[in-house]
Amino acid sequence: MSIKTIILAAGQGSRMRSKLPKVLHHIAGKSLLEHVCHTSLQLKDNTIFVVYGHGGEQVKGQLPMLKVGWIKQAEQLGTGHAVQQAESEINDEDTVLILYGDVPLLKQKTIENLLTNVSETSLALLTVTLEDPTGYGRIVRNENQHVIKIVEQKDANFEEQKICEGNTGILATQGKNLKNWLSRLGNNNTQNEYYLTDVIEMAVADGMEIKTSQPDSADEVLGINNRQQLSYLERVYQLEAANNLMVEGVTLRDPNRLDIRGTFTKLGEDIEVDVNVIFEGDNSISSNVIIGANTLIRNSVIEENVEILPNSIIDNAVVGKGSRVGPFARLRPQAELAEDVHIGNFVEIKKSSIAMGSKVNHLSYIGDSIIGAGVNIGAGTITCNYDGINKFQTVIEDGAFIGSNTQLVAPITVGKNATIGAGSTLTKNAEENKLTLTRAKQTTIQSWQRPTKN
Repeated sequence: MSIKTIILAAGQGSRMRSKLPKVLHHIAGKSLLEHVCHTSLQLKDNTIFVVYGHGGEQVKGQLPMLKVGWIKQAEQLGTGHAVQQAESEINDEDTVLILYGDVPLLKQKTIENLLTNVSETSLALLTVTLEDPTGYGRIVRNENQHVIKIVEQKDANFEEQKICEGNTGILATQGKNLKNWLSRLGNNNTQNEYYLTDVIEMAVADGMEIKTSQPDSADEVLGINNRQQLSYLERVYQLEAANNLMVEGVTLRDPNRLDIRGTFTKLGEDIEVDVNVIFEGDNSISSNVIIGANTLIRNSVIEENVEILPNSIIDNAVVGKGSRVGPFARLRPQAELAEDVHIGNFVEIKKSSIAMGSKVNHLSYIGDSIIGAGVNIGAGTITCNYDGINKFQTVIEDGAFIGSNTQLVAPITVGKNATIGAGSTLTKNAEENKLTLTRAKQTTIQSWQRPTKN
């Protein structure tokens, strides 16, 4: 079965009160349209087309990675008119699936169930039963419970508005039939728009059966029209993601205070995650890892037996086995810690490798550096790696001891087992096994008097 998926994404989203097109607003770090496309791509033998309109060039510009065909709807004249724009891409033998760019949480399983209802004599329609179906078109059935039409709320009479089964707008049918119905659409309604829902009544008139299915949860088919709905579906997504982590054996101190904006390439056993932790991108977390509160981990590898203390940022970095990071530490891109490395409070590491057993425990910046094993770097140490134009490298060899408040002006090498006296500024290499320091002679001015206010 060859599938042609048409994603309608041309709406302005005026209730979002934003210059950003509605489908570019984010849930879990991805745009609404990306969520829909990602789910669609899981279907076999599927070609995707996105019908865009308001802010279309912005949509295309921000999502060039999407493997879709782009179709412009120059005038927004309704959902039926939007699908008509893609008619030239539809073959008679295709199964055509209609989805919406502002319905981000629809599941692959729900779509696959819908597609099983498509045949030469049937149209598949996804419906949802709600206690309050306000805003939804109503599914009208006859005395035999067969679907006979869909009535939009604006056009529904009093009895029809009491119907609780709503139309999601999501449907699938054979291409030949859809093209026939699209050619017969009219706009004789209160909005003067071409409604895609009118094809249901046409299908019934042509003797087609309307086969309905429903999602496991109404949240799957909720569209986003305002900021409140965006916020609600964000939490729906996050709570489901948190539950999936707990199924995998991760301990979450509060599943409601966790944000997952990516995926995990690895999840070990006995991982503990405190509150307000954010995971972004693709992360690998090994066993026996403790992650403290208010921590951000992005595109990083965390090896076994690591403890990350609260308020730390791990960004495109590697943390080796048995290491400890934080609190208030920041590992920037290309920071690589080997086993049993300690990075303490208010320490920033950027584009540097730190070998086994080394410590940078307090108030230091280490950038563009290679740090050997068993090195101790004192508080307030800075590698001065940038001259305003170029970056230079600092090398600190095994066993070196760097005293507090030291500046290492790169390019520079501190030799093996060297000691650097506190308060030094080094511009030349320091010899191994030697003490190196730069200090002015301490002087006391006996005649000095503390100034006083007049």
